[in-house]
Amino acid sequence: MTPTSRQPTAAPAQRVVASYPTYIAAEQAVDYLSDQRFPVEHVAIVGRGLHSYEQVTGRMTWVKAAGYQAAGGAVLGALLGWLLGLFDLVNPLVSGALLALNGVIVGAVLGALLGLVGHAMTGGRRDFASISAFRADSYDLLVEDTHAAQATQMLAATGAPSRT
Repeated sequence: MTPTSRQPTAAPAQRVVASYPTYIAAEQAVDYLSDQRFPVEHVAIVGRGLHSYEQVTGRMTWVKAAGYQAAGGAVLGALLGWLLGLFDLVNPLVSGALLALNGVIVGAVLGALLGLVGHAMTGGRRDFASISAFRADSYDLLVEDTHAAQATQMLAATGAPSRT
């Protein structure tokens, strides 16, 4: 081993000091510890029992597919047009606002076309819109062993966030 190479250091041992049913409750507990001047850089929130969750928000039609992508394309086109105008990258000099407006139009048209093509390519297998997320059964507060007793004591005190 050369003098300049480093060996990886082991992560400090951690202990579960509390469990909460929601992420918000675990977050409130960490905020409480922070308010009490606890060194929160030694705390981790860990979700246990992760599950994929997909909320269906509605039926995906040709019109919606084109509309969603047109909106995204319009925003991207406006941003690109504005940047081209801001840095005078188009000669003869054209106003940034005019370039942004043209970008909205071109971006919306291209976005709508891509939305229609994308929807057609699904072949009817996914005719719905949804939002995906992960959920956990519970959230544990892990604290490094050297600070775990102090955190446990602080979270058991009157005024600390409830674990239910």
